[in-house]
Amino acid sequence: MQPMKIGEGSPRLPGIRDLAVDLAAKAAAFRSSLPQGVSTALADLVRAMNCYYSNLIEGHDTHPIDIERALRDDFSDDLAKRNLQLEARAHIEVQQWIDEGGLSGRAHTRAGLEETHARFCAELPEDLLWVEMPKTGERVRIEPGHLRERDVQIGRHIAISPGAVPRFMDHFEWAYGRLGRSDAIVAVAAAHHRFVWIHPFLDGNGRVARLMSHAMMLDALDTGGIWSVARGLGRTATRYKQHLAACDLPRRNDLDGRGALSEEELAGFTAYFLQVCIDQVEFMSGLVEPDRLRTRIHQWVGEEAALGNLPAKAANVLDAVLYRGELPRGELETIVGTGERQARRVASTLVAMGVLSSESSRAPLHIAFPAALASRWMPGLFPEKPT
Repeated sequence: MQPMKIGEGSPRLPGIRDLAVDLAAKAAAFRSSLPQGVSTALADLVRAMNCYYSNLIEGHDTHPIDIERALRDDFSDDLAKRNLQLEARAHIEVQQWIDEGGLSGRAHTRAGLEETHARFCAELPEDLLWVEMPKTGERVRIEPGHLRERDVQIGRHIAISPGAVPRFMDHFEWAYGRLGRSDAIVAVAAAHHRFVWIHPFLDGNGRVARLMSHAMMLDALDTGGIWSVARGLGRTATRYKQHLAACDLPRRNDLDGRGALSEEELAGFTAYFLQVCIDQVEFMSGLVEPDRLRTRIHQWVGEEAALGNLPAKAANVLDAVLYRGELPRGELETIVGTGERQARRVASTLVAMGVLSSESSRAPLHIAFPAALASRWMPGLFPEKPT
């Protein structure tokens, strides 16, 4: 599966490094522009978005609103939809574990990837733990965290034999474990393809690859989990799959690197991957730009107030939480400009509507971004749920 990264002699490498520098600068600026409380709430929403697009690439369409319901143990009566909700919840729980440092420094390791697969599959319903072998029709159970023991073919790509998987995974760990920060950013795309090329697990490799890429970016860029490459890959799924297939191609000639596989195609995928990351940082940054976000939230508050669902002073509370990251409850009365009882009522209503959160009745208030309001507060984040 050489080359494991783009060689120093590649004419594409300077341009790719420029993309990596651009990505690092924009990701850092975006992260630093947000108060901690807003970043935390945004990361929660991004997990649902990431899960939605990652599963959509695999042909499983579970809307973030249904994903949020699953996190509250509110499942569909339809068994197939319930299974997909459980799958989505498993994905989110794994990503939260990653965001909290569960894979820090070991996203590229065999042990880390086996644990990621095990954590994801362990929470799946039994129905989703079985795959049908295309040629024989035999149903085989997926063993969480276990490397595959069967031959597989993905499209035109015939993956390496199961007996070779352990040593290829060991080489994978070695190749991506000794990179500096800038090289680590550039290498995420190569690691992404080489992982799915090995196809170490019987099923779930695509989702594990995208979770791995998320974790590697978290390490290399300290992203805070507030943007996701999965959205960009999902929105350009045809190009994404075409690039992955092209990276399977053998080296064309003496100008195409020194490994068995095409370095030119790997460079093409890397440039695409980094540009997708940049696009997602820019999209998310524009979406939560303070004045625009505030305007959309005020419009929503105005409509809810006109319907009698919210006091008009709710906008003052949301403004304070957005700009400061959190709001001590002792300041509510001053912010709302009314008596203590009315101030508490405003806060309780916002918490009940899911737009504020708090660890207890006395703890500070934080903003929340419920998926049900994403179309109003953050249009374009994901498609609206069909009625």
